[in-house]
Amino acid sequence: MTAECKHCEAGGNAESIIPLTSDEIHVWLTFCESMREERLLVAYRGLLNDGEKEEESRFYFAKDRQRYLVTRALVRTVLSRYAPVDPKDWVFSTNANGQPHIVNPEATDGCLSFSVSHTQELIVLGVAKGRSLGVDAENLNTRGISIDIAKHYFAPEEAAALREVPHHQQQFRFLEYWTLKESYIKARGMGLSLPLDRFSFHFADDHTVDLVINSELKDDSSRWQFWQFQPTPQHLLAVCVEKLDAQSLRLLVRETIPTSSERIVAPQVLRTSEIPQQNAAIERHTRQVCIRLRT
Repeated sequence: MTAECKHCEAGGNAESIIPLTSDEIHVWLTFCESMREERLLVAYRGLLNDGEKEEESRFYFAKDRQRYLVTRALVRTVLSRYAPVDPKDWVFSTNANGQPHIVNPEATDGCLSFSVSHTQELIVLGVAKGRSLGVDAENLNTRGISIDIAKHYFAPEEAAALREVPHHQQQFRFLEYWTLKESYIKARGMGLSLPLDRFSFHFADDHTVDLVINSELKDDSSRWQFWQFQPTPQHLLAVCVEKLDAQSLRLLVRETIPTSSERIVAPQVLRTSEIPQQNAAIERHTRQVCIRLRT
């Protein structure tokens, strides 16, 4: 077992715990096509509670059953890297809008929060301490878009800006908006009960993003930090995190096969709402950690 994955088979014990400070946001990536070993899938199923096993059986297609299984295993094993809870012992509940949260006191006392997203081939889990967060991932090749969809669900400013984009770039721009909007409503814990046309994202250039919120939503755009990047050429991912103070936030990304392997990766940030100096510091920090693990 390499230095990159020496703790992967452990969970819920002191030796496997990853330090998570309040200024760090951890994002975990899992690729479903990597899950080809039957022993792994059997082990993952052993982590599920009865309700999750029943939910898995309801999916008609095998690929959907596997994606659900791997998603639940990812959540349970990764959360056990941050709190002394065995992966089988995690207990979850949902708020009125279906947003999941942790019930275990060992994690709630430490204010551990998480957000999950999955799309074709990719599952994403975001973890933070003491702050709300939301993640959303989309496969760039599988979701068709149209100006009509944007006109009905986006803010008027976003729909107008999308119409100005060359036709061959519209799908990518649409998903830039979509992933950012989904990450924000997840971070708010309100899901689609939050009107998508009452807040908007603006791109002053190719690297920045600004959030504008209608006053009726009773929120302040300066309360939120965004990152957007492509973990693969086929996927786009957005992260939205609550800013509680003037502390600079750091983003750390890992790729994992739950219980088998993990490695830190350094995807290039495409867009961010923070100032360039802070973004450069985050990328340097991630690369330095990655280099230390690989030497």
